[in-house]
Amino acid sequence: MNSLEETRPQRSAPDLAAFQPIPMSREEKRKAKNKQLRRAFVVGVVVLILLYFFAPIRTNLLLLGTDDSPSRGVLGRTDTIILTTVVPFKPYVGMLGIPRDLWVNIPNVGEQRINTAYFFAEAEKPGSGGQAAVTSVATNFGVQVHYYLAIHMMGLVDLVNILDGIDIVLEKPMGGLPAGENHLTGEALLAFVRERYSASDFSRMQQGQIVISALLKKLLSPTSWGKLPQLLMTLPNVIENNIPLWQYPRLGIALIRASLVGVDSRTIDWEMVTPFVTSGGAQVLAPNWDVINPVLLEMFGE
Repeated sequence: MNSLEETRPQRSAPDLAAFQPIPMSREEKRKAKNKQLRRAFVVGVVVLILLYFFAPIRTNLLLLGTDDSPSRGVLGRTDTIILTTVVPFKPYVGMLGIPRDLWVNIPNVGEQRINTAYFFAEAEKPGSGGQAAVTSVATNFGVQVHYYLAIHMMGLVDLVNILDGIDIVLEKPMGGLPAGENHLTGEALLAFVRERYSASDFSRMQQGQIVISALLKKLLSPTSWGKLPQLLMTLPNVIENNIPLWQYPRLGIALIRASLVGVDSRTIDWEMVTPFVTSGGAQVLAPNWDVINPVLLEMFGE
């Protein structure tokens, strides 16, 4: 009977030599290391891009439409006030229209209509109206507002005409326009926003919300990019904002993606307010926070 040693497979030295590691030169090692670094860099860049565009980081903005008119110069009240939230990852865009006659406490002013916060600040210090409106909304609604974007109606006509008009879709007749899709020039759009005879304050709030949504969608559309030189000359006279440049692509792509699945557009309606007359005789709206707060929690997580 053979011993264990005699039956164990044996390898000769020449056979084992075939399995020895192949020596690499210093140059080959350097190239291999550089290749690994390049791969790690590319992966890192891709991860950062994905985080930049799709990270579930909520951004809240205040969209404003000012009722500028030649008779009052550049000062105006914000007749359109939309508290907006953007969550790129979902994507989700929520817009909550706030009535201009909502009676709230405006910091450094006192109890006033919420649409006067911009006006009082601009009258005292030009350029401070947007931030004053942000502070008023954030203070009263308990929602952190990161940025604002104000559209001055005085320059809206030229901007919309440069874009060859914009399309709005109405679920029902509104502002003198029929239900369905309507293509509006700058003049027609301004008339729609300012129409006062057939609409209540709540309907006009919806009109402003529809216009701002349609305008932003048109500005972000690739069909408008060819008009960029004209837009760059006109936009400073129409749009005022404090959004940093690095946020533009992130928010823009999120808005485009959200428009494909639908924007969550809501308004503070009659059930959320109580009409009353102030001691000075002004007809205003008191917020019913017990009804408003659940909506804020659902839309803004606060």
